[in-house]
Amino acid sequence: MKITNETKVGILAAFSIALLIIGYNFLKGNSIFKDETVLYAKYTRVDGLSVSKPILINGFQIGRVSALKLQPDGIIIATLNVDGKYEIPLNTIAKLESTDLLGGKAIVMELGNSATFAKDGDTLNANVSRNLMEAVEPVQKKAEQIISKMDSILTSVNSILNPTFQKNIESSFTSIAGTLGSLEKTSKKVDALVGTESSRISAIFSNLENITGNLKNNNQKINDILANINTVTDKFAALNFQITIDNANKAVADMQKAVDKINRGEGTLGKLVNDEELYRNLANASKNLDNLMIDLKENPKRYVHFSIFGSKKD
Repeated sequence: MKITNETKVGILAAFSIALLIIGYNFLKGNSIFKDETVLYAKYTRVDGLSVSKPILINGFQIGRVSALKLQPDGIIIATLNVDGKYEIPLNTIAKLESTDLLGGKAIVMELGNSATFAKDGDTLNANVSRNLMEAVEPVQKKAEQIISKMDSILTSVNSILNPTFQKNIESSFTSIAGTLGSLEKTSKKVDALVGTESSRISAIFSNLENITGNLKNNNQKINDILANINTVTDKFAALNFQITIDNANKAVADMQKAVDKINRGEGTLGKLVNDEELYRNLANASKNLDNLMIDLKENPKRYVHFSIFGSKKD
């Protein structure tokens, strides 16, 4: 059977169209001849993620991103086509992670431990990890701080290596050397003095040793003397206290006797206190004295007569 040119062109065109469809879907991450599970994940941002980016588990690719769709609330829904032969637990986290320093992203599956597996149309939990540059940023800041400190240290070293500072250091060491020399001379003088006076020092220490030995041998006697002194002082203190108490008791007794005599009307003070007639006489005398003083003030001429030229006859 002879195939016409039109048939050949038609077959070639159909094959080309099929190949174009297959290639387009492949570039979009869709597989026509494989059984795939379609899952979804929601992200707040998808910097560096695009269609056909890989889906990885421990670095092994199990699928591709087939679509990205922006929602009215700003959430981006990513369509994930996973090879059907891989079962994904329902609590798996689809993490958006960087794969290179240029900002390329991929979906990295952090498998969960659920016994229920995701099916077509399920939405996985999503998480956006920091990119490599963001992860390196704290290290960069730390490196900048270290460089700044190193610069300060180098500046300090340069100031130390300054000729003026070196001269000051040299003069300081010279002063220290002079001081050490003076101390050495002083120590030599002390050694010489100790050498010449060693016999006297030995005699002094010998005397001190004898004194301490005598004190040690007479320790009991010293204790007895101190005990006798304490006994004597205690007796004197008790005797003086007893004499004071006896004198006080005697004084109180004498006072009591005097008060008893006064109460009985004996003696001048007792009569004065107990004799009512004497009291009335004293009161009358006091009253008459008051009247006399009043009359003396009112009529002084009755009692006092004097004149510069002599007395005047009435």
